[in-house]
Amino acid sequence: MVEIRFDDVEALRTRIRDEFGAFGETIEVTQEMIDGFAELTGDDQWIHVDPERCREESPFGTTSIDEGFRVVAAGNVINYGCDGFRFLAPVPAGSRIHARQKLTAVEPAGRGSRVTSDIAVHVVGRERPALVYTAVTLFQPSASG
Repeated sequence: MVEIRFDDVEALRTRIRDEFGAFGETIEVTQEMIDGFAELTGDDQWIHVDPERCREESPFGTTSIDEGFRVVAAGNVINYGCDGFRFLAPVPAGSRIHARQKLTAVEPAGRGSRVTSDIAVHVVGRERPALVYTAVTLFQPSASG
């Protein structure tokens, strides 16, 4: 695995791609995870938290909800925001999901870097992504460095 310092903008730019990279780790989306998300966000509508009603009424039949390098040496990593967040397909409880990304931009930001990546989250075995968005991450040095 190639390691690139957070403030090495030119080295990070060499990783910008037009195509998505390989899928990352697969995780299973459980009903407990969906229930926790619903509780946290206050989005407790039946399509998320009532599996029995979903079996009867939902069109989905259930509830829904390695790029090859690593940025290193940053003292602080901030989720700076996301753009174009779109839910394209359901993720039924019990689904296994994985994501892939492509680095699309790197800009200097003070003594650090602002990195932009497109992210696609897929249900394993499905070609169409369930979720797509653009993530913007700010990498900064430590307070002492």
